[in-house]
Amino acid sequence: MPSVINTNISSLTAQRNLGMSQASLATAMQRLSSGLRINSAKDDAAGLAISERMTTQIRGSNQAARNANDGISLAQTAEGDLAQIGNNLQRMRELAVQSANATNSSSDRAALDGEVQALSAEIDRAAQNSSFNGTKLLDGSFTAQKFQVGANNTANDSITIAAIASARTSVLGGYTTTKAGGVTTAALTAGALTLNGTSVGASAATSIPGQSASSAYSIAAAINAVSGQSGVTATAQATAVTGAVQTAFTAITTGATLTVNGIQVGSIAAGGAAPAQGANVAAAINLVSSQSGVTASAAADGKVTLTAADGRDIALGAGWVAADSGLTASATTVGTVTLDSTSSAGITIAGTAPASAGFTAGTTLATATKISSMNVLTAAAATAALGTIDGALETVSASRAALGAYQNRFTSVVTSLQTTSENLSASRSRIQDADFAAETANLSRAQILQQAGTAMVAQANQLPQGVLSLLK
Repeated sequence: MPSVINTNISSLTAQRNLGMSQASLATAMQRLSSGLRINSAKDDAAGLAISERMTTQIRGSNQAARNANDGISLAQTAEGDLAQIGNNLQRMRELAVQSANATNSSSDRAALDGEVQALSAEIDRAAQNSSFNGTKLLDGSFTAQKFQVGANNTANDSITIAAIASARTSVLGGYTTTKAGGVTTAALTAGALTLNGTSVGASAATSIPGQSASSAYSIAAAINAVSGQSGVTATAQATAVTGAVQTAFTAITTGATLTVNGIQVGSIAAGGAAPAQGANVAAAINLVSSQSGVTASAAADGKVTLTAADGRDIALGAGWVAADSGLTASATTVGTVTLDSTSSAGITIAGTAPASAGFTAGTTLATATKISSMNVLTAAAATAALGTIDGALETVSASRAALGAYQNRFTSVVTSLQTTSENLSASRSRIQDADFAAETANLSRAQILQQAGTAMVAQANQLPQGVLSLLK
């Protein structure tokens, strides 16, 4: 190798290596001071891109979890206000039940209604004022609200609450539908009567006198057996028949066919005149009313009225004579059935033979009843108020149940987002964070190499002095 002075190759090599060790030292110190393996794109271009995408998802998930927690708070606020509204409605119902009692005077009912109206005003105030961060919750304006519970903009990253039902007294309430039928004509067969799309089963007779399969009592029982599916309840109206004025006032001797609903009636004394004759007939029938289910009353002119309060038939035996009893022999009087529903859809009647129950096919629309127009000033009004309040309570309970379900859903969302954020953070850490054990080793190596490189540069710089010996 020639001896040269102008170009010190050894010094250049030592300087290059020293520069490399200095860069390694700087990198190690930067990573140890920041805690990051990737401090700029040059450290790991692909790793930087991946870790940035993960950071986007992590920060988005963390914010979405906070959003979901805010959703829980909103639902809790609305549900808490609805709970108090429900308490007020329960108190109003108590007052309505109290007012419906016959022991109350008009002044008593006025006092009861005063509290009812005060509670109604408070319900309306609470519904109008319930809000979360300026957003009204219970006045009917909270509709189609979207909650961002994901880090992205897909349909799966949001939850939409269609609506929170209004709790205003002008909206809260129920629906009533009443449909009075004609007299029943025959026993119901399966499918003969359909109510709101639900088929009513066959009516069946009982062993109780007068409760034949075609009686209003039995038909109402068949309808009520499926009321849970149809939303329609039936009430058998009292069966009643009034006889004629007696024209003969002789005694009526007991006979095997002198019966009411198959129960034999005892002897009837002569009355001497129509009023007394009617009273004697009614008294004799009432002696067996506990068995027949039929009671009798006599008017001042002697006419006898027979009544079956539970809607059973009133069947008279062949032994009755119109002249001395005013009643028609071998006659059967049937009752009527009234349908009621609290559904907003009303009552739709169909089937192969609805006339068996005294009805014709068609739909009877529901009548809306609202808390704002309700009072308990009379017994009748108080009774009607019960249905209105029950409808309002059903609405409030349904809203609370829906809000509770949303709270549980938001809670599940928060847990899922926290798990996602945790796992993504762990993945990002493996890409981005510095391994301190490795970096401290690199730091020590770089420090030693820098010291050695510095010494070697100094040694290399002394090498050209050897040429001086050749010039002596």
